[in-house]
Amino acid sequence: MNEQIQPATVRVFIALAPPDDAKDELARELRPAYRAYPGMRWNRIEDWHITLAFLGELPVAAVPLLQPPLAALASAHRPLELTLRGSGHFDQRVLWSGIDGEIQGLHRLTAQVRTVVKECGIAFEDRPLRPHLTLARSRRSDPSSTLEVAATLTAFSGRPWQAEHLHLVGSNIGRGPGPIHYRDIQAWKFTGRD
Repeated sequence: MNEQIQPATVRVFIALAPPDDAKDELARELRPAYRAYPGMRWNRIEDWHITLAFLGELPVAAVPLLQPPLAALASAHRPLELTLRGSGHFDQRVLWSGIDGEIQGLHRLTAQVRTVVKECGIAFEDRPLRPHLTLARSRRSDPSSTLEVAATLTAFSGRPWQAEHLHLVGSNIGRGPGPIHYRDIQAWKFTGRD
């Protein structure tokens, strides 16, 4: 019998994701950069997200503890109107698109999400939210690529869109060679009025 071994831990974060048409709009803007900078490690468009809380490696058994309170939070929260706007970089290596729109609401939602995580007894590094969508990483040998691409996107302003779901996401980072892939463990629709 060939049993599949399940991992004891999973790398987890809680996020929002732009709808496909908003991601496609930014991807069209990035086409020249994709061609001009093939050496950059471009994130897959289907993996683009806005991280609200990065929890790191968790025991698989801890994940179900998060699901009921996150579902309750989503049911009490209304969708946020956001926009992809501009660009920048972290440490000259990580290229990102900025987030605009209901930023105060995004910060409130993030605080609520992080409170839920803490109330579940899950420790994580509670860094200040810097709303962004990570697009690519440059190779250590070529940090100028990130700076050059960021400069071409500073005037980008996408159309407004609704963040309609709260996503609990698992990733395979550190699980072998190849690109990082994300998968929803679960997602909940925002159905509240506040």
